[in-house]
Amino acid sequence: MAYTNQRIAYGKTLVELGKENKDIVVLDADLGGSTMGKMFEEAYPDRHFEMGIAEANMTSVAAGLAQTGKIPFTNSFAVFSGGRAFDQIRQTIAIGRLNVKICGSSSGMSDFGDGATHQCIEDMAIFRALPNMTVLCPADANETVEAVKTMAEMDGPCYIRLNRNDYPNVTEEGKKFKIGQPTVLKEGKDIVVFATGYMVGLAMEAAEELPEISVKVVNVSTIKPMKAEIIEELVKDAKAVVTAEEHNIIGGLGGAISEALCKNPKPMEYVGVNDTFGCSAHNYKDVLSYHGLTKEHIVEAIYKIAEL
Repeated sequence: MAYTNQRIAYGKTLVELGKENKDIVVLDADLGGSTMGKMFEEAYPDRHFEMGIAEANMTSVAAGLAQTGKIPFTNSFAVFSGGRAFDQIRQTIAIGRLNVKICGSSSGMSDFGDGATHQCIEDMAIFRALPNMTVLCPADANETVEAVKTMAEMDGPCYIRLNRNDYPNVTEEGKKFKIGQPTVLKEGKDIVVFATGYMVGLAMEAAEELPEISVKVVNVSTIKPMKAEIIEELVKDAKAVVTAEEHNIIGGLGGAISEALCKNPKPMEYVGVNDTFGCSAHNYKDVLSYHGLTKEHIVEAIYKIAEL
């Protein structure tokens, strides 16, 4: 069944995986109704742990469960998953290479009504800087389903960021998720647009509006690990590169692509949050527009880089 919300896709997939694998356990920090951890709680109450507003403790308990052979998934808003529990994630899970899966729900600007305190624009940078950590940002609900399945199969710490809102799928339903493998959604030879998360769909819309420019659109759903040779191959015949992310332009997708291309650089433009915190808005599109995260901003970036 195709979903249109990443949180619903995540919760439903955890329930399905829990049926097959009795070692999967889920921990929530008083936000199960939003993270959709409540779905797992309803299905398997003996394997769901409500930890209250105590993300650090939740993370430490998950580390302990991992050391007993369980596969714990911890859930909270992205801003709390990495922020409030960073010390425990670093010292115990990352250093120890423990098999803990961390879900950052309502990432980016997707919690539009609650403003800067709840809008997480730095999580990919935080988790990408941790050795041993895999960092995922699926494009849509379809890809979320497959990414969560792969997370459960892999051994080691992993972080996934999810959007709060409904939006159309741009990836194929049921396509197996491969960690570290970007996916070309549209072929082109002049400009390559690397996009992640919600911005993938906007990048596709932008590319379709520019028939005079041949634009390749690449869905980068694994932020780490990122293999330089794969990125270099994708851009080898292109004139320039644009990155698009619902994240600070410092430390996220743009930084990762720049690092991958440092030995064979291309001119680049970055579409992302311009090193500022979020703000409250009446709806998701308004906050995205205010911060320059729209189809029009991607089009503008493509035109700008194409003129070099």
